[in-house]
Amino acid sequence: PIKYKWAWEYYLSGCANHWMPQEISMQRDIEQWKSGQFTPDEQLVIKRNLGFFSTADTLVANNLVLAIYKYVTAPECRQYLLRQAFEEAIHTHSYQYIPESLSMDEGELFNMYREIPCMHDKDEFEAQLTVDLLKPDFEVGSFEGRQKLVDNLIGYYGIMEGIFFYTAFVMLFSFGRQNRLPGSCEQIQYILRDESMHLN
Repeated sequence: PIKYKWAWEYYLSGCANHWMPQEISMQRDIEQWKSGQFTPDEQLVIKRNLGFFSTADTLVANNLVLAIYKYVTAPECRQYLLRQAFEEAIHTHSYQYIPESLSMDEGELFNMYREIPCMHDKDEFEAQLTVDLLKPDFEVGSFEGRQKLVDNLIGYYGIMEGIFFYTAFVMLFSFGRQNRLPGSCEQIQYILRDESMHLN
């Protein structure tokens, strides 16, 4: 029997919210990108955000599946976490699909977390929050263990998704307000809707 009905409702809402990146047309984005409608600075903003997202969403998915899932035991809560992990995979797919559509140098984007110090530091901050939870002797029965779990949740879902992601979304949406990158902005809008559900 379902004990946590709210978790089951979140799971059902997540399933009803299903979408895939390749369903969204990138034709206008491709035309705009190739016709030189973006200054070098604008191109840099777009690339840096896509580079950040590609690694960051992978970290979020890994944290959910490899760490958090072990410590959430209610079946309906686990069902929701699995749905959320799938959504994070869709987001990562989107951050691959957009650069591929625009013929960007994917190697450049996907290596940014290694080459740009501030991006590396953000990712490293998050990755460190998972380290203790992955240790074989970690347990949540102690105050220290519960504190590390809460630190992880705040770091990933308050700081990473609630601050780092939303500030990057705003930068990309600024192009959408100018009728530029409509396909990319539509994908970001779907991602934002998913993230809003997770943060509730």
